[in-house]
Amino acid sequence: MKILVLIHEYPPIGGGGGRVAQDLCTGFAKNGHDVVVLTADIDNLQSEQLEDFPVKRIWSARKEAFRASFVAMLGYVVVGFWEAHKIVRNWQPDLIHVHFAVPAGPIAWLLAKIFKIPYVLTAHLGDVPDASPEKTEQWFRWIFPFTPPIWKDAAEVVAVSEFTRQLALRHYPVDITVIPNGVDTQQFAPPEIVTNEMPRIIFAGRFVEQKNPLTLITVLSGLIDLPWQCVMFGDGPLRTEVETAITKYKLNDRIVLRGWVDPAEVVQAFGRSEILFMPSKSEGLPVVGVQAMASGMAIVAGNVGGFQDIVMPGSNGYLYHPEDITSMQTGLRTYLEAPDILLNARLNSLKLVKKFDLVTIVASYERIFHEVLTKRE
Repeated sequence: MKILVLIHEYPPIGGGGGRVAQDLCTGFAKNGHDVVVLTADIDNLQSEQLEDFPVKRIWSARKEAFRASFVAMLGYVVVGFWEAHKIVRNWQPDLIHVHFAVPAGPIAWLLAKIFKIPYVLTAHLGDVPDASPEKTEQWFRWIFPFTPPIWKDAAEVVAVSEFTRQLALRHYPVDITVIPNGVDTQQFAPPEIVTNEMPRIIFAGRFVEQKNPLTLITVLSGLIDLPWQCVMFGDGPLRTEVETAITKYKLNDRIVLRGWVDPAEVVQAFGRSEILFMPSKSEGLPVVGVQAMASGMAIVAGNVGGFQDIVMPGSNGYLYHPEDITSMQTGLRTYLEAPDILLNARLNSLKLVKKFDLVTIVASYERIFHEVLTKRE
């Protein structure tokens, strides 16, 4: 099968959605499918591409790895359409797999009209109206009239979580299948559960309102009587405020900011850490959460979106309202004060992650792709 993948951000650009696309493409290629990815460039990354399949990076006016502006998304649509048009004309893929209805969706929709080629849409939450009002409300005021056809004309629509599916159905009355994000559980599986004398807490995500990094610092400031170390991976517009808050609460010797790093470094850190702490305000199906489970970590997170799919409260973690500072402190304190409870939660994560194994997730997509092509015949 020849699969053209359209996505506006792909590692090392972007967040979880790009890593999901990368893992899926790797799985498709491993199973013998031909894959071509069309994504955005930044700082001429093309020469650094190390994939086993072609990744075509195009100019899109993107300036920041952690954030795509409206102009950058529009640039991806305009330039991406012509590049994708050439790829389809010359390579003749069997189908298109498009990640995010916005901005990649319009490209797939136009190609489907011109070449009669089917496309499968995967929604990651950020491309759904009302998912992240602080980030996309203004955008959807302008683009919503144009998005319903993208969902309606897709051969199949996939959502990464039940929360994403339900939110999408409020705006788009189409059939939507849930396939969660997966990870290579063998890659993340720790050879042994490491317990540090100073428990390590991890945050991994963009420094934006959605991920709520400032609340994380406020929560941890109330736990200074306990031993712990926190490493924050990521960057974003709240970086300065995060640094200010760390200094304000005198946590400079407790919290380390690693910035935007290679995903491999995050994987290594997960294998040496105990707790993932993500007080997010909204999530699709957080790939860092699945990675943390596969690494044998307990999870304390916002009771939102896809975290509800991966955390069983009292088993492998705790979920709280993202602004409930006192409760989050209580959950973390439980783990930090009781090593046996923490160890049990970590072992439960290793058990629960099996249903998110990448082999299973790739197979689910392959079944959908084959069904789409069979209907086309």
